[in-house]
Amino acid sequence: MITTNGIWQEMDIISIKRTGKKAILIAIAGMISPFLLGVSFSFFLGQKTQMVKQGTFILFLGVELSVTAFPVLARILAELKLLNKEIRQIAMSSALVNDIVAWTVLAFAIAMSENNTNLTLASFWMIISSVVFVIFCIFVVRPTITWTIRRTPEGEIIGEFNMCLILTGVMICGFITDAIGTHSVFGAFVFGLVIPSGPLVVTLIERLEDFVSGLLLPIFFAISGLKTEFSANQGAGTWGALVIVIVLECLGKVPGTALVAVYY
Repeated sequence: MITTNGIWQEMDIISIKRTGKKAILIAIAGMISPFLLGVSFSFFLGQKTQMVKQGTFILFLGVELSVTAFPVLARILAELKLLNKEIRQIAMSSALVNDIVAWTVLAFAIAMSENNTNLTLASFWMIISSVVFVIFCIFVVRPTITWTIRRTPEGEIIGEFNMCLILTGVMICGFITDAIGTHSVFGAFVFGLVIPSGPLVVTLIERLEDFVSGLLLPIFFAISGLKTEFSANQGAGTWGALVIVIVLECLGKVPGTALVAVYY
């Protein structure tokens, strides 16, 4: 959860308004084509496996092919020294739109996968609870944080107590969404989005960026690698399907994004 929040300080929903419809159209173009390819290919793969329900499998594969990892994009732009250029604003805003849509769809997919049928009362409960959680963060958590920031005298550094409250809020939101049945990362992600940009974000970046990027993020990827079992891919057919998924992701995302970018 903290690893996810190590990235949201760089996110700013207001930046989408600055870039206008460019960011939204680029994000949509980069999502639709790979998503449709993923949905089409999922029907082919679904005939070979009954491990998960067809509807859940379609959503997961479609989102997997269409999502743009915001943390990875931020690191690429930083290494290419493009963070202060206009292309950074458009790329980050597009990735932000992509991430919001992807996490929303994934929340629905996870809710559906936890039950025996696609549309049960429990699934509706998870979806409705997630929507209520997002509304609560927007209309209660964000104003509370804004009020706290305004109480801090201009020019003074955000106190340690307020920093602890923010980190505690990250954990609480993660636990809430995990209890709802979606995912703890979704709660941390939403909490990060509602934090208004300003001195608080700058302070969080200064105090947490090195710790998160240098320690927590590598640990997260290491654990993800340890959980990956290549031995589960048995036979040429499984490896072939993996290669096809990777190729489809590139074929769908790159041309779709490039066409809109050329148009502008």
